[in-house]
Amino acid sequence: MTTITIALSDDRLQKLQQIATLLQVAPEELVRISVEELLSRPEEEFRKALEHVLQKNAELYQRLA
Repeated sequence: MTTITIALSDDRLQKLQQIATLLQVAPEELVRISVEELLSRPEEEFRKALEHVLQKNAELYQRLA
């Protein structure tokens, strides 16, 4: 198994923690489950979701580059 690290803003981390608490799971488990869900979707749905995320965060990616 491989481990990855992601950067989240403080407000996104707080939101993740809130949702995880509501679902009674660890934030890491919520992220893992979410990734599994995303990867199990049909390819077209995944592509659309990926494009949405990339467009939504395009400005952030430019600032980080």
